[in-house]
Amino acid sequence: MLFAATAKPMATEATPGAFWRGLRLLAVDGTCWDVAGTEANEAAFGRPGSGRGSGRSAFVQVRMAALVEVGSHAVLDAELAGCRTGEVTLVGRLPRSLGPGRLVLADREFLGVPLWQAFTATGADLLWRVPANRVLPVIKQFRDGSWLSQIRASSGPARNEPVTVRVLAYQLKDRVGEGTADGYRLVTTLLDARRHPARQLAALYRERWEIESAFAEIKTHQRGARVVLSSKTPDGVRQQIWAHLLVHHALRTLRSARRSVTVTPGSFSP
Repeated sequence: MLFAATAKPMATEATPGAFWRGLRLLAVDGTCWDVAGTEANEAAFGRPGSGRGSGRSAFVQVRMAALVEVGSHAVLDAELAGCRTGEVTLVGRLPRSLGPGRLVLADREFLGVPLWQAFTATGADLLWRVPANRVLPVIKQFRDGSWLSQIRASSGPARNEPVTVRVLAYQLKDRVGEGTADGYRLVTTLLDARRHPARQLAALYRERWEIESAFAEIKTHQRGARVVLSSKTPDGVRQQIWAHLLVHHALRTLRSARRSVTVTPGSFSP
């Protein structure tokens, strides 16, 4: 309750990387916390599978999905569950913190019709990566190389209710590794190719990685690298995680205030 009352957007139009064409940039993703391996914690959160030894990980883990403001690294919302709960399930609870005027960036594992519709129902716009095996037929081609297409649910009633998206395909120069042979594809709710050029959206997508920096700030620099949360009870574990998120938000607020004073001398009275 304290985090929900505290965690608010803090970026302004002057914050570097916070807005694009009037849209506040946000990102969603998941991460895991290693916690003390007590019987109570294991019963509540579980251990991920492992291909070695006993077939179980050395640590009990809590999975967390978060909504992060790209420009400030502020965590605006989060969901916690055991490690057997998937990231898609947890991310599906985050649209409650969205609304118009936001552009949400996400990686390819989240692209599915139910989740897409849950996010767009809030009025937010989306820019998400596409899995390599997803077929996206061309309905209308635009001059910038993007095209209109449709995504469908794999099963259920939504299978017969396709969602119209705009597809962007591009390659990164001098990039070696997974996904580069056929390039990258993104889908977006921003259908106007003149107002939202494909080249700019492709360049913008790299801002999604700012959420990884936010996780590193919390779990490595703040908590400490390879540190296991010490609480021996599930309630204590949850309390520790929320405390870390509250401290991080406070630190980002202080950093934002410091930047404001530095950039605009005299705006903050001594």
